[in-house]
Amino acid sequence: MEIARAVTADIPELCTLLDSLFTQEREFEPNHEKQVRGLGAVVDGHEVGCILVARKAGKIIGMVNLLYTISTALGERVGILEDLVVSSKARGSGVGSNLLNCAFEVAKKKGCKRITLLTDNDNEEAHRFYQQHGFRRSSMAVFRRSLNNE
Repeated sequence: MEIARAVTADIPELCTLLDSLFTQEREFEPNHEKQVRGLGAVVDGHEVGCILVARKAGKIIGMVNLLYTISTALGERVGILEDLVVSSKARGSGVGSNLLNCAFEVAKKKGCKRITLLTDNDNEEAHRFYQQHGFRRSSMAVFRRSLNNE
């Protein structure tokens, strides 16, 4: 397995991976037009974030999307883990752990002092996975408001 930064040519395969993620999550639906736009903004914008992909035999089997912002509480750059998804055939083989560890290294090199992520409240498998990698449940509650009536 090889892990590298995603390039524009990877976006169609990344959309397919996101399909499997978004069909699990209650708040999101697959939409390749929107996903192409979002993925492209990250792939082309190195200050926006970084998408890492895991490849096996030339095929993408997993991805992690790390976005950057500034925390006023810390006065420093922090990361937001937006998407971590592994193809169903590759789950349980360490791909997710390897991607996450690479994301930690990228975040450190970019000066991030913390990484935050969101999962569905009832996704116990994801909760266990992230806790095994040092994440702790926050006391903060998530609220969202659409600004375009979607």
